Amino acid sequence: MQETPKGSRLHIALFGRRNAGKSSLINALTNQDIALVSHIPGTTTDPVYKAMEILPVGPVMLIDTAGIDDEGSLGDLRVKKSMDVLEKTDVALLVVDSVLGFSNYEDKVINLCQDRKIPLIVVLNKEDLLNQLKKSRLEQEFTGKYDLPYVWVSTLSKKGIINLKQHLSKIKPVDWLAPAIVGDLLEPGDMVILVVPIDMAAPKGRLILPQVQTIRDILDHDCLTVVCKEYELKQAFLALKEPPKLVVTDSQAFMKVSADTPPDVPLTSFSILMARYKGDLLTLVRGAKTIDSLKPRDKILIAEACTHHQQPDDIGKVKIPRWLRQLVGGELSIEFANGSKFPDNLEEYKLVVHCGGCMLNRKEMLYRIKQVKDQGIPIVNYGVLIAHVHGILPRALKPFGIEYNVL
Repeated sequence: MQETPKGSRLHIALFGRRNAGKSSLINALTNQDIALVSHIPGTTTDPVYKAMEILPVGPVMLIDTAGIDDEGSLGDLRVKKSMDVLEKTDVALLVVDSVLGFSNYEDKVINLCQDRKIPLIVVLNKEDLLNQLKKSRLEQEFTGKYDLPYVWVSTLSKKGIINLKQHLSKIKPVDWLAPAIVGDLLEPGDMVILVVPIDMAAPKGRLILPQVQTIRDILDHDCLTVVCKEYELKQAFLALKEPPKLVVTDSQAFMKVSADTPPDVPLTSFSILMARYKGDLLTLVRGAKTIDSLKPRDKILIAEACTHHQQPDDIGKVKIPRWLRQLVGGELSIEFANGSKFPDNLEEYKLVVHCGGCMLNRKEMLYRIKQVKDQGIPIVNYGVLIAHVHGILPRALKPFGIEYNVL
């Protein structure tokens, strides 16, 4: 892996009316012609994602959206897709055509961002087309209504772009990422063993994303790591002079790794680490507890944030459904959701089983969990479920100080 993962980038979404200059602003921010710009209204029809590096902000995901004033039945669908982007937005930029001024469209975006507590900067574009008197009137209209940061820019001349970048650096939320994947459980110099099975699901020549991120987090916290396959774990223990501070395994090797790891050595999984890093671990553990009350013919949703190629013994499509059927002693009604679309009919399910969410940013994963909780439906992720069905979830939670039996 050579680039910051999508889910670890600050998600900056641009909203505004058609031809307000959203795509032009992306080009100005990145100093590249990466977004299609046209005088024809409605050039951007669906959200477009651009992974970039913006100094002094850092790695970002810029999201260009369709105009919030799009018209007709198709336009309404485009506007809805634009508004859906708010659920993964860390910082919003509302681009205003300063020649046209403000309208109910801008008011709607501002109110939605304030309701969701999304940091927002109003970008007053086309400054070069206004004289000082018209600028002052527009400023007075805006500041008389809202207490929000605003920046004058010209995407044509690039005026104000540096000022906007500085505002972005200051306004981004401090908690948009959890502090650490595993480093907060360690002290500098600690040793961690990572158990990484190499099977058909492992990308050729690469490790999967949670494994790479965990390795980097361990290194960032000045700790040491040994990486081995599941059948090499005993040898890894023998090679160490002292027991490791922690063992982290791929969930699918939980049983063997648990048997080969001494009881006094803390053990957990990459998926459980990601559940804590990206979402709400306690909620997912409570969801696991409801698995034992499932009955035949109950409706289950299995959701994955990515669209990877299915393997013959795929964890989400094959193994988890098999384990759940074995637990309930009969057939279940299992439905699947893949990619960025999360179902609207969540109230129909008895349980939602979600992947680790490595392709989602924390904001979106937390929103998905909230959507499910709001319907009164339990939710669990792959790693927590696997530990539960194999009877080792209590042990896998101990590194976090969570007592399974008291939840």
